[in-house]
Amino acid sequence: MKTILVTGGAGFLGSHLCQRLLERGDSVICLDSFFTGRKQNVAHLIGNPRFELLRHDIVEPIVIEADQIYNLACPASPVAYQYNPIKTIKTSTVGVVNMLGLARRCKARILHCSTSEVYGDPDVHPQTEDYWGRVNPIGPRSCYDEGKRVAESLCMNYHQEHGIEVRIIRIFNTYGPRMDPNDGRVISNFITQALRGEHLTIYGDGKQTRSFCYCDDLIRGMMLLMDQDQETGPVNIGNPGEYTMLELASEILKAIPHTESTISYMPLPKDDPKQRCPDISKAKQLLGWEPTIDLPTGLERTIKYYRQELGMNENA
Repeated sequence: MKTILVTGGAGFLGSHLCQRLLERGDSVICLDSFFTGRKQNVAHLIGNPRFELLRHDIVEPIVIEADQIYNLACPASPVAYQYNPIKTIKTSTVGVVNMLGLARRCKARILHCSTSEVYGDPDVHPQTEDYWGRVNPIGPRSCYDEGKRVAESLCMNYHQEHGIEVRIIRIFNTYGPRMDPNDGRVISNFITQALRGEHLTIYGDGKQTRSFCYCDDLIRGMMLLMDQDQETGPVNIGNPGEYTMLELASEILKAIPHTESTISYMPLPKDDPKQRCPDISKAKQLLGWEPTIDLPTGLERTIKYYRQELGMNENA
């Protein structure tokens, strides 16, 4: 049994990670500022004697004892991270320095959650970990993209300078229960729009692609990366199944057959990547990991959750 600190632990992915660690028998300190995290995501864990919930922003230092640190703290949807871009980049710089300093003091292994956004609008497809990316350093997404790139650099600097055990995961589009219905990312947008009978909003011509990994697969890969002793990373964790936005809309309309929704088109946001798909060869070889939950199965589970969140019955 380990004592594990999870920053951003009341968020979408963080709450799933906390639950899985507790199921494994670990003690979990869940730390969250509640900017995008929600108490309801971890309400079912409160009362477990091995679970502790703290309101704290990692931009401010904190003294905690832990054997491992999972750093998930950072708003991840464009709506959230562009709301306060300075705070976003401080989370990935000042906040990451604080967490690396904590790991150094505790002699803890730290896993930093990076993102496929470090690849920007890529020239290489699918994206491999040795691709340096194509990111606009002054664009509207840069507070997140460049913040995550700096965070990776900080992790490697602390590893090389101080011998900190770091692990870097690059997360590709992930979805599932507990993703906020107002998150602003494509799957949450499409599902809530379809359930309400609204137009599904496609930006651009809908031919841009993404790959979608169900949260359970992602958490399994994250824990495997943390617990192996060979590789610092970065390691891509995502589903290599690639869908255009039009294909995704079609899958969701198929999964919600009673909806009256149709598709509407809006201009493509600035710097929106045209392609995004992980090469997961490294994860397969190093971790023996690959996703097991296909898109229709994952969507079915996610739609069920959103029906409950929106107070709709099964026939909605």
